[in-house]
Amino acid sequence: MELPTSKFVVERPKDESHGDWSSNIAMVLGKVKGVNPREIVEQIANELKQDQQLMEIVEKVEIAGMGFVNFRLKQEYLWKRVEEVSEKDYGRNKSGKGKTVIVEYSSPNIAKPFTVGHLRSTVIGDSIANLMEMNGWRVLRDNHIGDWGTQFGKQIVAIKRWGEKGKTDYTVKELVELYVRFHKEAEEDEDLPAGRQGLVDEARAWFRKLEGSAQGGSASEGREARVIWQMCVEASWKEFERIYELLGVKHSQEFADGRGLGESFFEDKMDVVVQELEDKGMLKEGERGAKLVFFPDDKYPPAMILKGDGATLYHTRDLATDKYRLDKYKPDLIINEVGSEQTLYFRQLFEIEKMLGWYEEDQRVHIGHGMIRFSDGKMSTRKGNVIWLEEVLEEAIKRAGEFGKGDKKVAEQVGIGALKWNDLKGEAKRSMTFSWKEILNMKGDSGPYVQYTYARAKSVLKKSKKRIVDLTLPVVSLGAGELAIVRWLDRYPEVVAEAGSRYAPHMIANYVYELAGRFNTFYNKHQIIGSEEESQRVMLTSAVARVIASGLGVLGIEVPERM
Repeated sequence: MELPTSKFVVERPKDESHGDWSSNIAMVLGKVKGVNPREIVEQIANELKQDQQLMEIVEKVEIAGMGFVNFRLKQEYLWKRVEEVSEKDYGRNKSGKGKTVIVEYSSPNIAKPFTVGHLRSTVIGDSIANLMEMNGWRVLRDNHIGDWGTQFGKQIVAIKRWGEKGKTDYTVKELVELYVRFHKEAEEDEDLPAGRQGLVDEARAWFRKLEGSAQGGSASEGREARVIWQMCVEASWKEFERIYELLGVKHSQEFADGRGLGESFFEDKMDVVVQELEDKGMLKEGERGAKLVFFPDDKYPPAMILKGDGATLYHTRDLATDKYRLDKYKPDLIINEVGSEQTLYFRQLFEIEKMLGWYEEDQRVHIGHGMIRFSDGKMSTRKGNVIWLEEVLEEAIKRAGEFGKGDKKVAEQVGIGALKWNDLKGEAKRSMTFSWKEILNMKGDSGPYVQYTYARAKSVLKKSKKRIVDLTLPVVSLGAGELAIVRWLDRYPEVVAEAGSRYAPHMIANYVYELAGRFNTFYNKHQIIGSEEESQRVMLTSAVARVIASGLGVLGIEVPERM
């Protein structure tokens, strides 16, 4: 009878007292053969003990429960992991070698505030990109800036109506104030008599002029729209660049020298996509002349590609974006890190791209993060109730000042680290309520706690006279505390691989937090400097510091040398 290999596993037991590895193979065989697993497990264990190659690294093969086989690794084998940590690439693997992934993240909107709500996409996306690099992928980081669409028609109307005459250097906050005013004024248009143009209609007309598709619009109006739009872009980038510098976030130079290819870049690339949809019979006419894609078996609601007046939409621009990426970079995978409220949108987009034959099912991934909300509801730019991210970053650095003792760089590392850790310690899909106390938590399961552990380890290394490069300890005797650390260090490459396959930075955060806890427990119970075991304990301390730095690096968190 063939063994159903998909049913048995070799895995790490949750309780480490059960060993380093465990398998349920006897349970599976017992079910297949219709016999008591206990009758099989002893035979399996005895045969494994006769495997000389296996027993070179395994200290014990034990039977547990009704049919589990547990393996306990030799200390000598585990200690080799400590020695390997000193190698630069410990934890890295080559699973993505020869493959290219485009990770799209952050993607703020021009002329709108870079709020605390944007922190999630920026931080999560950046860490996913780092994680893919750890797994051997060639990573291209794109920042798909929202710099096109009807909102710019609204912004143009607001500036022309209520802006200062002749002013060309608005700040983003001033632009937001005008945008908020537009929506307040537009609410009064609901009672306009039929046939009278309201603010929203005026905004649509100006966006058509910006696109160059307005019927009857003059060339001078088109140029005026472009000038105002360009001013909004430059004003926004002044703010974006300050924030990215504080966060230590960069995007690939391949995309507009790190600025990213915004939606406007694809303005002249949408007609080709629309034509391909037409040629393949996928574009159908809907109400008021709109052009839509309908999905087989009504799998999803129809996706609008063109409005009745010919104006483009998000789907039009994103299809043009992914077509461009396909032709220029030939990616094996594209990851979009965008809020989970856009899940249906991306399912529609991915389905259209499959129908077009551009991408396969597993080549398009949407990582949807939960929202950051106020305790009394969702943030909204148009209503003006937002928290600016720059203010949050400045407050975080200010509150972290106590850790730096006057060193601004350390305060920045700790404050920004606290924000990032709070965002990355849980699954991306979880929603969060904005709370200064929670976001800037400096104790417990927090970034500063892990950073402090690193600084503590570095302090030990500085005080010790033992030089790591001189230490060669092939045979050791490890106590329980040391074994707890070594066993956890042994897991790091596996965690990196699994986190990469699941696009899950929180797994790295959880791993690093546990490593910090194990080291601090050992540090508080055992003497390192001056002990008989100083050499191996210093080497172990060095390994802990290196892996913490590596894990925090994946999360985009810097490590201060002292705190």
